[in-house]
Amino acid sequence: MTVTVGTSTVDPRTGGDGPVPVVRGYRFEMVKLFAQWRIRLLLLACWIAPAGFVAGVSGQSTLPVDTLFGRWMHATGWAGPLVMLGFAGTWALPLLTSLVAGDVFAVEDRLGTWRHLLVAVRSPRRIFAAKTLASVSVVLLLVAGLAVSSAVGGVLAVGNRPLVGLDGHLLTPGDAAGRVLLAWVCVLAPTLALAGIGLLGSVALGRSPVGLLLPALVALAMQLAQLLPLPVAARLALPGYAFIAWNGLFTAPTQLRPLLIGVLVSLAWAVTATALAYRLFLRRDFTGSGQDGIGRRGLTLGVLPLAGLAAVTVVALTALTGATGSGIEQDRVQRSVATAFAHLYRVQTRELNRPDVTEAQLRTTAACTKGAGSRAAEGPGNDWRCVVSWRLPGVEATGTAIYQLDVAADGRYMADGDGPKEVNGYFLVRTPAGDAPNPLWQFDGNVELLPTCEGKDQCR
Repeated sequence: MTVTVGTSTVDPRTGGDGPVPVVRGYRFEMVKLFAQWRIRLLLLACWIAPAGFVAGVSGQSTLPVDTLFGRWMHATGWAGPLVMLGFAGTWALPLLTSLVAGDVFAVEDRLGTWRHLLVAVRSPRRIFAAKTLASVSVVLLLVAGLAVSSAVGGVLAVGNRPLVGLDGHLLTPGDAAGRVLLAWVCVLAPTLALAGIGLLGSVALGRSPVGLLLPALVALAMQLAQLLPLPVAARLALPGYAFIAWNGLFTAPTQLRPLLIGVLVSLAWAVTATALAYRLFLRRDFTGSGQDGIGRRGLTLGVLPLAGLAAVTVVALTALTGATGSGIEQDRVQRSVATAFAHLYRVQTRELNRPDVTEAQLRTTAACTKGAGSRAAEGPGNDWRCVVSWRLPGVEATGTAIYQLDVAADGRYMADGDGPKEVNGYFLVRTPAGDAPNPLWQFDGNVELLPTCEGKDQCR
């Protein structure tokens, strides 16, 4: 079927002579997006609200200690953007991609303007490219606003100070700034994966609200999956894992393997979902008066390849990494707790103005059990108990401290001090300058879920 424009005839599927360049189509789509009050409001909120939030929370007496790096918002301005990053990965970014990418094609269905747009551009392929590039550009602007605003708010409110890493080691302000920036860059990959899913839903379901909310629903499903005791390979095969894998940037040495896998998996999902949306878009019949997406059958055709991609990824990761089970094992928990305690003990030593010691001099070890000790010490749970031991130079006695651990399925844990009081039993320590937060009272840590190799022949 053809559409007549003046004295020329144009086929909306194949296009006519002289289709509009993608650059002009991109500019037109950007103008259309910024003409929407919803997009303008989102941009304003993303570039202003995080700064006010971080500055306001940093000035409160009560901090969000249940959020990663929340307990350090009083100490450094670089903790604020990381708290915001955790919130963004859970809620903000899925909703933003839904409102932008999930609506970029559906808006034409609501307004009934497809035939006019096809006549003007004369190329469905260039329309898809322009709309995709425009929606991705807006999403990137929103993410940039969240990152820049939260960082500026934190540094202005608290200062450019060192940051305590996830394993207790101290990061200089410059190093902290670079890792915070890299963490925000890494979450662009899962954000693009959700954007690709949004494009797919917008093409397949048209004006249906399900198409608009598809990225948020998929993100919620992936978050629920991360809470389950899934095998490590299945956890890494979901693009949502990259929203939390940036934690490994703040350990020493950095846990890069899970992060790189998460980024690559997310990019694979982004490319696959976008390619499926492109294929379905070219199959649409834009000439019918009641045209509204291609229906649930089209969405099914798009979902099945993504499910197949997830299955293939699980098999490949299992073979390549050798990861089995939950990845949370006794020796890994013990190493993580001992390392974090040694680093934080040095922080406490500086606070109390005591002679400095090194981690090697402390010779810190941890003995951890789970539950009543009648079952294997592995897997997530809030029933982990660790006894940390260390030695001071020139002191014969061995120091011990007890911690109760709540280990999440993704490997993150919170250690709560359970005595002795002078080490970790109270949340304040008395320093020469007055009372200060006790770094050993509670701390966050991260268990490396993938097997690591020490030496030439030993992998664990």
